[in-house]
Amino acid sequence: MRAIDVHVHPTDERIARAWAGDIEDAERFFRGPWTHEDLDATASRYAGLDTLAVLLGADAETTTGVPAYPNDELAAACRKYPDRFIGFAGIDPWKGDAAIHELERCVRELGLKGVKFHPGRQQFYPNDTRFYPLFETASALGAPVLFHTGMMAAGAGTPGGRGVRLDYTRPIYLDHLAADFPNLTIIAAHPSWPWADEGLALARHKSNVFLDLSGYSPKYIPPQYIQFANTLLQDQMLFGSDYPFIPPERWLADFEDAGFRPQVRDKILLLNAQRMLGVS
Repeated sequence: MRAIDVHVHPTDERIARAWAGDIEDAERFFRGPWTHEDLDATASRYAGLDTLAVLLGADAETTTGVPAYPNDELAAACRKYPDRFIGFAGIDPWKGDAAIHELERCVRELGLKGVKFHPGRQQFYPNDTRFYPLFETASALGAPVLFHTGMMAAGAGTPGGRGVRLDYTRPIYLDHLAADFPNLTIIAAHPSWPWADEGLALARHKSNVFLDLSGYSPKYIPPQYIQFANTLLQDQMLFGSDYPFIPPERWLADFEDAGFRPQVRDKILLLNAQRMLGVS
């Protein structure tokens, strides 16, 4: 296995609408067409790259009205392609006890490994103690939690940003969570611009925090992220593409010339994710 891509979305319209607002917003923000393919084709794509993909679910129904992408559908793809996919459930934190029960079901019955959250689209602060029972459950289950951080596609470049607020996505709010749940593995997705230094400080201070490099071609990753990936945080950085927004083929090609030291490349591409996910 060459790599583990920890940030992959099924190319389903429900995913685009939940996380990016709509396909047009995503295409404008990422300056490219939305890819339409089923999960069989996505499995074939990652097989060709000799790479394992962490498929991320989506449930922002309470705040967006978009129907959840079914976790059962995600789990079915992971069972069909166990050598290509690992699944992270989509959980809506506003669903209260139902969210906790769904998380337990996803891990214990469906075999999903973790959880995906998007505070900007789900409109919640990760350090809001109303949601702590959900994170306590994730910690008890050994399920990593992945959070979108920083700038987002939804509403970008529109008057008022369609009412979407960036403040929810600051990585500093994850610091509270990492401190209060030291056994919970937290992944801060994307280089967190414009709060890149907050993300780096968070991971430097809390060893239960990992940083995924998705959502950017490596040649556009903030230079301080590359500096820390080469040095102090080389054991906490993860390869993520943000497919289909960023194709993994492009990400991997650009990675070669982005300034990452040869000594840390295997850690970023594979070894750190293997350790974090507990896969061989």
